[in-house]
Amino acid sequence: MTRARTLPLLFLLCGSVLAWAVFEESPGRAAVILLVFLLLAAAHSPLVFPRSIGAEEARRLSALDGRPIVFWRPGCKYCLRLRVRLGRDARRLHWVDIWRDPAGAAAVRAVNDGDETVPTVFVAGRPHVNPEPAWVRSQLLPTA
Repeated sequence: MTRARTLPLLFLLCGSVLAWAVFEESPGRAAVILLVFLLLAAAHSPLVFPRSIGAEEARRLSALDGRPIVFWRPGCKYCLRLRVRLGRDARRLHWVDIWRDPAGAAAVRAVNDGDETVPTVFVAGRPHVNPEPAWVRSQLLPTA
């Protein structure tokens, strides 16, 4: 859990220190620096992603509703790219944070020669490593 929050907290800490260092000289610049670091912290936070579930629950739900499963981790720029490009459609997938779920990490290592390469997307039980967001969107079932 703490590993997922380390990078966002470092962004907040560094941004605060930099903003404090330039505040007397230029309050406007300090505000911009702080805003940039706040945005970086938010982008690398687990809060940007839909609620994560366990790998076993994701497999069970995927078998019932046919939705793809995305294995991801906080701080991964490729996971963030996938999340941002999917937009609202991201809620239509099952997300598993491999840093919070050991079974999810094991599933990713099993299909990536022992590496925890994310995002790894399982569609109908078949793994796809770092797929294009447009392809992932095309794998979603039409909404009713």
